[in-house]
Amino acid sequence: MTSDIAAPAAEPTAVNGHGVAHSTASFKALLIGCIGVVYGDIGTSPLYALREAVVAASGTSGVAAPEAVLGVVSLILWALIVVVTLKYVLILLRADNHGEGGTLALMALAQRAVTKGAGAIVLLGIVSGALFYGDAVITPALSVLSAIEGIKLVTATFEPYVVPLTVLILLALFAAQSRGTAGVAAFFGPVMTIWFAVIAIGAIIPVMRHPEVFLAFNPMLAASFMLHHGLIGFVTLGAVFLAVTGAEALYADLGHFGKRPIQTAWLFIVLPSLALNYLGQGALVIADPKAIENPFFLMFPEWALIPMVALATVATVIASQAVITGAYSLTRQAIQLGLLPRFEIRHTSEAHFGQIYIPRINTLLFIAVMLLVLMFRSSSALASAYGIAVTGTMVVTGMMGFVVIWRVWNWSPFAAAALMAPFLFLDLTFLAANLLKVLEGGWVPLALGAVVMLLMYTWRRGSKLLFEKSRKLEFPLDELVAMLEKRPPQRVSGTAVFLTSDPSSAPTALMHSLKHYKVLHEKNVILTIETAATPRVDPSERVRLEQVSKTFTKVTLRFGFMESPNVPKALAIARKLGWQFDIMSTSFFLSRRALKPAAHSGMPRWQDHLFIALSRTANDATDYFQIPSGRVVEVGTQVTV
Repeated sequence: MTSDIAAPAAEPTAVNGHGVAHSTASFKALLIGCIGVVYGDIGTSPLYALREAVVAASGTSGVAAPEAVLGVVSLILWALIVVVTLKYVLILLRADNHGEGGTLALMALAQRAVTKGAGAIVLLGIVSGALFYGDAVITPALSVLSAIEGIKLVTATFEPYVVPLTVLILLALFAAQSRGTAGVAAFFGPVMTIWFAVIAIGAIIPVMRHPEVFLAFNPMLAASFMLHHGLIGFVTLGAVFLAVTGAEALYADLGHFGKRPIQTAWLFIVLPSLALNYLGQGALVIADPKAIENPFFLMFPEWALIPMVALATVATVIASQAVITGAYSLTRQAIQLGLLPRFEIRHTSEAHFGQIYIPRINTLLFIAVMLLVLMFRSSSALASAYGIAVTGTMVVTGMMGFVVIWRVWNWSPFAAAALMAPFLFLDLTFLAANLLKVLEGGWVPLALGAVVMLLMYTWRRGSKLLFEKSRKLEFPLDELVAMLEKRPPQRVSGTAVFLTSDPSSAPTALMHSLKHYKVLHEKNVILTIETAATPRVDPSERVRLEQVSKTFTKVTLRFGFMESPNVPKALAIARKLGWQFDIMSTSFFLSRRALKPAAHSGMPRWQDHLFIALSRTANDATDYFQIPSGRVVEVGTQVTV
């Protein structure tokens, strides 16, 4: 998961030559900030993870023996140690793309490092990106439902109000997105720090009453449970995985906080609190098997139930917020990497670069989350749908991590495989265990992921075919300039900027302008916008100028895949490099293409229609590139795809 709510704590971030993120914010501020953002998801897992795992371990009897409870707690503790601590905290946090983490940042890094098989790397990126949207839909629904359910323990009278209350809270959360999160992000860290302290303190008394629960740190108990429980053990493993959902956030939020704050927060605050809480829940269930109804809330005295439900609700809203803004961030990266059409991106803060809001994504997420809450109506029912999306993403991250360790770190393929294969085996085992829950609800993230995957693949494939077709029809720019210099048409004052994705060919808008108006501006610029394989581009490398003739100049603007392209701001840098222009006497020429399906396009007919529909939903290039609308001239053309 990648999240933009971290930006206030960590901006401005600079990246040194070794790809290590540095921030002007103090280490303490970054530490508290990352507790609020990075660990919101995994920090709220104790609300449901142990309960679901013990219920799965109980099988048909409905009651888990003390040995089985110890085995489940041992599995959870060692999942946290191996998957989160070893794989993510100690290894993958070192595999950064110029200080940035996350599956698409890793994809761009791996793609840059390989000469063959780049298509397979992109496919892996599409799979992981698509699965993340499944996670982004399930996390808010499951987290908030599990928190509100605690109110049933106060009195059964509240039970009918659990779903309506959840709907109201989620409605308020999604409605508030357009205002930005800068105002509330400052509270996330302190609130989650209190949360981790409280869940650890609440576990002390049950653990003191049953200290034998510390035997769960013996990995042999976990192995013994799996060996002696057959299929039930395998099903339990799928539920155990709920304890490590959110681990991807450690890696995805690397760019906002840096490696050291994330590692320190995990090793000294989050992991000890989570481990103690799971031990406490295990001790409570060993003492009273009926406590499996809701072991998290039953650890606390009766007078503390309502305050704990309130604190849990706030914590789950924070976890949901991190996933929602993560979806915005991932969408922006996907657009820049050519995996999705341009969507409207609003910047909600003038001070902080990372504060963005994407209305269309917000609406789609809200509809999907509401459907899930109303379909499943309880956290136990929804827990079956969780896990598949996250395990799938972890498998893909492990595969791309192997490529980076081999090709970027220059390890031998055997050494890289020896390091990553055990983690990949574990991830695949978790994935197989979660796939058993497909019919119980696991189909939801798979269906959602499949839809997003199809959209991403169609957009990428269609864009490539359209580019190749357009290129065949276009006239070489150098030849056109030579012709115009030899027989110049009527000149008009000012500068014309022609946007194109192929600087070697004459832009369609230029050809139509010459054909219909039969005039040429005094100065003409062929402008190309490139997306780099790095998260951000240094301002000194933003602009590249190439003089083609006295009246023609090629300008290339480079943006990182985590940046929002701002053409006027970038052209201000070009002015410093010697290109003299006045924005008020400059016209931007864009070609607006009306697409129609061709008889033979390279894609099935239905996919042609899907690509055309996606292109119609794309945001206007004028808005996306932040060009002043009063300076834009659009030229319409019809193209078959």
